[in-house]
Amino acid sequence: MPAGHVNHMPATAAMVPTYPPPESETEEAWVWGQIKAESYRDAESEPALASFLYATVLSHPSLARSLAFHLANKLCSSTLLSTLLYDLFLQSFSSSPTLISAVVADLLAARHRDPACANFSHCLLNYKGFLAIQAHRVSHLLWGQNRRPLALALQSRIADVFAVDIHPAARVGKGVLLDHATGVVVGETAVIGNNVSILHHVTLGGTGKAVGDRHPKIGDGVLIGAGATILGNIRIGEGAKIGAGSVVLIDVPPRSTAVGSPARLIGVKDKHFPHDDLPSESMDHTSFIQEWSDYII
Repeated sequence: MPAGHVNHMPATAAMVPTYPPPESETEEAWVWGQIKAESYRDAESEPALASFLYATVLSHPSLARSLAFHLANKLCSSTLLSTLLYDLFLQSFSSSPTLISAVVADLLAARHRDPACANFSHCLLNYKGFLAIQAHRVSHLLWGQNRRPLALALQSRIADVFAVDIHPAARVGKGVLLDHATGVVVGETAVIGNNVSILHHVTLGGTGKAVGDRHPKIGDGVLIGAGATILGNIRIGEGAKIGAGSVVLIDVPPRSTAVGSPARLIGVKDKHFPHDDLPSESMDHTSFIQEWSDYII
């Protein structure tokens, strides 16, 4: 660069991509490399965090070990020791490769969809929605292994620490974002598909004391706004959008919007307004307002 020349390159030009470049290694290796590089940088710029970052990230050889260590220290108590939890989490991640694949997909989802997520290490270390989902995946694995008392004990600790209450039997896909996450409740027979985005204070609940299959089924690519309540064994179709504060008691067709209390489908009679993209990816919470005024019955 010539003497006296000032580099006016915008900051965005030097940004790390939110997805692995085509020539990268596996997604897990690329994301783990990004997390370590970010942690080295943060340790140098903020010495107060150096010991924490070394203990939680930089001293570990893999994403699985780092996450197991971090979750164990977050969820331990005086009677549920961190050493026990670390062994439990690490064994679960090691024995089920799909768990780590889901971890990576969730990290990519947060980095791509949440403008407040500046880097992968921030999500790994500080996003309680991300951490709650990863801990739930282990409790779900335990539930399937018929280790149900331990699965329920882990659910209780997740609810206490992260304010996210997901029953161990609930099935959760990958690429899921719990944005802010506080107050999210997911019932026993609920199913959440892949690439779903859920805001805080969302309930996927039942309608009473009935047993059996009684909770919502959320399709791939769905966006559920803050404070929405979805009750009963109903289906929210792929790419649908649930407006903030809505109370949904009916099936929602794919790529439709439901809004209100009780929720109504935007459209005229059976012609519901379709979305051109997946709302869980765009995170667009407001476009339905104009659609509502134009298409409401």
